[in-house]
Amino acid sequence: QVQLVESGGGLVQAGGSLRLSCTASGRTFSTYAMGWFRQAPGKEREFVTGINGSGNSKYYASFVMGRFTISRDNAENTVYLQMNSLKPEDTAVYYCAAAPTVSTMRVSTTEYWGQGTQVTVSS
Repeated sequence: QVQLVESGGGLVQAGGSLRLSCTASGRTFSTYAMGWFRQAPGKEREFVTGINGSGNSKYYASFVMGRFTISRDNAENTVYLQMNSLKPEDTAVYYCAAAPTVSTMRVSTTEYWGQGTQVTVSS
């Protein structure tokens, strides 16, 4: 069982930055790939980025490439999402997720989710 708790969302102007954090319970954090999804109003939840257990492989959706960076600290059981150059279209609830591998990290199959944190980017 893995419990995930996100923090760090908020309101920011376009072009600004935010850093999200997700802390996991349990002693097996490093065995899970971690990722971030988002869901905007009226839209489906979508994959944003993922990182493998050791942190040496990262994957990004094309719409955040070059602007967002995922990282993890296995000693602190925490994964981070640094979001720079934010755009109004990045407005969404951001969810932390845990899965056996990044390749299995899909909305329909991911077992562990955080409660979500709201990110609002004003124009």
